[in-house]
This record gives sequence, C-alpha cells and structure tokens, in this order.
Amino acid sequence: MTSGLSILIPVFNWPVEELINSLLAQRPDWPGPVEILLLDDGSREEFRALHRSLARLPGVHYRELPANVGRAAIRNQLAAAAQHEWLLLLDNDSLLPDAQFLARYAAARHRGSVLIGGTCYAPTPPADATLRLRWEYGRSREARPAAVRQRQPYAQLTINNALVRAAVLRRFPLDERLRGYGHEDTAFGEALAAAGVPVVHLENPVLHAGLEPAELFLAKSEEAVRSLVAAFRQHGTGADSRLLRTALRLRALGLAGPAQALLRALAPRLRRNLHSATPQLRALDLLKLRWLLELW
Repeated sequence: MTSGLSILIPVFNWPVEELINSLLAQRPDWPGPVEILLLDDGSREEFRALHRSLARLPGVHYRELPANVGRAAIRNQLAAAAQHEWLLLLDNDSLLPDAQFLARYAAARHRGSVLIGGTCYAPTPPADATLRLRWEYGRSREARPAAVRQRQPYAQLTINNALVRAAVLRRFPLDERLRGYGHEDTAFGEALAAAGVPVVHLENPVLHAGLEPAELFLAKSEEAVRSLVAAFRQHGTGADSRLLRTALRLRALGLAGPAQALLRALAPRLRRNLHSATPQLRALDLLKLRWLLELW
C-alpha cells in the first residue's frame, strides 16, 4: 500500500461523469498516485450504460454489482478493493465546489486520520417547489461550518466527503447490519469515539447536487426513523439522537400516548406544509416524532 489516494464512490441511479472529470482534473494536486473506484449498486440499466465508458479513463475502475447491497456494505467493498493509504469517501450526487478540493485535503493530512470536509448547498432555492424541502433541510441542518461541527466531532460525522486512512476504516468497517436508510455514519462515529480515534472537521465541502422531491425525501426520512429505532433496539446506536431523547422523555412523563394522538391528527397539515414552496423544518421534526412514537 502506498501513500496515494483511493477515491471511493458508490454509484446508484445518478450520473457521475461531471464529478469524475473534476476529480481527474485535480489528481495532480495529491502528492502521490490516485485511483478512482466506482461500484454500481444495482442501478437501472440506463445509468449502467452511461457509466461503463468511464472504465476507459486513466486511473478509473468501474464495476457493477448484480443487486443492491446497501450503503454500508458497498463502501466496505470499495475499501477492501482500494490500493492506497488514504480513502476519500464521496456520494455519487456530490460536485466539487472549486479547483482546490483535493489540494486542501492533501494539505490537511497531517492533522489526523479521519478528516470530514462537510457539505454545502446552492445559495439560492431551486425553482422547482418540490425540491425546496430538501434544499431547506440541507442548508439548515447539514451545511454547518467546520468550527460548529468540531464541537460535537463524532455526532457531526458524515461518511460523504470523509478522508480516512485505510487502516482506520478496515479496523472500524461500516456496520452492514444497518440495512435501512441512514445511520451507518452514526454507528461509525460512535465506534471511533469509543476507541478514542480523533475526528477533525475541515472547511472543504462538496456541493450536494442530488436534491430529491419532497415526497421521496419524506419517504427516506421515515425509513431513517425506522432504521434509528431498529439500530437503537438491537445495538444501542443513536442513543444521543435528539429525536430519541425527546421520545424517551415523553414516555417517561407518560405523555407519549397523547403526543402520538395529537401528531396523528396534525399529520395531514404537516405534510401539506412540507410539500409547499415554504416548508418549515419544525413540521418535519414533528412528523418524525410521530413516526418514532408509532414504532416505539
């Protein structure tokens, strides 16, 4: 294994050519060899046909899985195939914000073995009103400065846009038991915290380009709540989640039942707001609490 960089990108139903071309243009900024590993996780044939030609690009390796294995398993497979000391984990719907992305990571390698670059969003809301909820959520809840994320380094860890030493990810592989959407990064952060592995947050975000329509984002959010409940019950993962703490507090006070009934009555109004051009994230929080209480 060399001191080079392996860029690991799971591919699923999203065009990745722009991201790959940007990474290739910045490859000279990393002081060592660079490879880009693309692993398709059961995409539709239209995307597979689009991406097979990427394997002809220098330093790019593209493979396809016959069926979807999930967010944790596919990243573990990519890490196992990587040849270099450093692993850069990226989601396929990310874009690089400028021409210095890899240079900033290269300059920061001495600061730790787990570096988190963060996420940013377009400064203006999308014209399509159905995308407003995902944009508002990303801007308000995900696009946080490094100094803010560093106050809770493990809780603010996301495996999209993470530069990690290969030895660390192989010692703490992502938990493949978490098959639902979300929380594999929560479990990874908890494992690093328990082992005392430092996490350093940087100002080196990627732009999240893949905004989902409100209905799809709400479906994913509900799936993430189900995953949180399952992970907490089975492994204790996510105990510090604000959503879980709120539910447990209501339960301890004997208010879980009344709260569930109230939120069930409010649900249609909450959904209407979240599908509007001016969605309120408080409505999403209340809807998530309803889902969790119904699962508890």
